[in-house]
Amino acid sequence: MKEYKLRIADQILEDKLQAMGAVLIEGPKYCGKTTLAIQHAGSVLSMSDPNTKDQNLALAQTNITRLLQGKTPRLIDEWQLAPQFWDAIRNEVDKRDEEGQFILTGSAVQPDTSQIYHTGTGRMAWLRLRTMSLWESGESSGDVSLGALFRSDAVVDGKNDIDLDKLAFLACRGGWPRAVLSKRPEAALTQAEEYFEAVVRFDISRADNVSRDESVARRLMRSYARNQGSQATAGTILADITASGEAAINENTVYSYINALKKIFVIEDIAAWNPNLRSKTAIRTSDTRYFTDPSIAAAALGLGPNNLINDMKTFGFIFETLCIRDLRVYADALKGSVYHYRDKNSLECDAVIHLRNGKYGLIEIKIGGHDQIEAGAATLTTLAKKIDTTKMNPPSFLMVLTGVGDYAYRRPQDDVLVVPVGCLKI
Repeated sequence: MKEYKLRIADQILEDKLQAMGAVLIEGPKYCGKTTLAIQHAGSVLSMSDPNTKDQNLALAQTNITRLLQGKTPRLIDEWQLAPQFWDAIRNEVDKRDEEGQFILTGSAVQPDTSQIYHTGTGRMAWLRLRTMSLWESGESSGDVSLGALFRSDAVVDGKNDIDLDKLAFLACRGGWPRAVLSKRPEAALTQAEEYFEAVVRFDISRADNVSRDESVARRLMRSYARNQGSQATAGTILADITASGEAAINENTVYSYINALKKIFVIEDIAAWNPNLRSKTAIRTSDTRYFTDPSIAAAALGLGPNNLINDMKTFGFIFETLCIRDLRVYADALKGSVYHYRDKNSLECDAVIHLRNGKYGLIEIKIGGHDQIEAGAATLTTLAKKIDTTKMNPPSFLMVLTGVGDYAYRRPQDDVLVVPVGCLKI
């Protein structure tokens, strides 16, 4: 079976355990939360084990402290089945006055917050686990370090081994650990398809215990896939869903479905970046629509690798989602965030990696080709000139992130980096 590198989240989890009494790992189903936690746990309590579930639920009501005993870090898997764990762990962390005591994992379904009386501030850390980046899954050479690019002396040189056919497969397969490890390409693609089915049939209703229509969920996710990378409003999505006249819903319903999908980490929009500019240009503040993994968009549209090759426009949108996923994974490890920029003149930058120390990089995402790279470089240099560097740092780098292309390099004419995503790592 294929091997892959240790996940970037392994080090993040270790750091958080050394700083806080407990860590809650959250993220979409099947992204490997329990596996990650077990690798760092000293002991494990599985609340969903059918052999002990009833006994453990009874103990949680009568003597929950007993369930917290064990070698640390103590993993409480599916903790939300007994929401009282939250306050019990907070209290136990206070008593022990030591770091790294507990790890909590659970499905994306939200717990009953009426049984939680404390936020966990000062005791609890949160870790967002995402699907695997291309570097974690072994598809990226890792020749270009995103972290190193925030240093002025970074050398940019790398070889990319991902061609267009492989890129289409990777976008449809996604970063799901079981799909990454699958021996058969067909089985790997099925993982994402079945994930989509589980979401529309069950998970979107289980998110907050509100019954939702499966057909509406399918239509909404299909519309979201068509609008990924845009700032489409709920009204735009509603018009798309109801265009055929088969669905009679309103904007409130759209918001309800979108919020449910956010709760179970199926979609994760990107906030707008608001820099200091030399001019008074109005900045668009709407979030940009994205799925957490490109395979969800492909599955929602019913597309496989060959379909993407034959529809390069759609491929471009799904490739952008793949890049945003990888950039988010790397930015998390660098203590940064990913933003999107667009102003009233439609000057747009696909991704801005902004670190806590104030450094940032501007990134345009293009599948590849001379004309696309030239267009991306022109956008980046135009935006960089608008930034008021008397009030904020100049960008650490300007990058066109591509899908295909043999090498990573620095353009001598404008210092813009051209980096295939198959060369990138943290």
